[in-house]
Amino acid sequence: MVLHLKQYGYIDKVDLKNVAMDVLEKALEFEGRKMSGMTTSDRVEASREVKSLILALNEIYKESKDAELMDVMKRLTVIKRKIDKRLNGKLVV
Repeated sequence: MVLHLKQYGYIDKVDLKNVAMDVLEKALEFEGRKMSGMTTSDRVEASREVKSLILALNEIYKESKDAELMDVMKRLTVIKRKIDKRLNGKLVV
């Protein structure tokens, strides 16, 4: 969403800060979710959601270079890897 708005020149510094706060709130809410007992479709949905959050935070980070955003992105990436590892399963030979 941020990239789409930025392409057309609709985002300025104030809007970027507001969008950053919204995305950061969603990211922190996602981090606090319970991840155990998820079905496969829940995992797929969570993986897609965390991917979009990471990409949105990355676009904001490119503009602001805020270290807190980088830390949040790293934590979300760890969560996404765990979800993806569980989705892919182990290969049995």
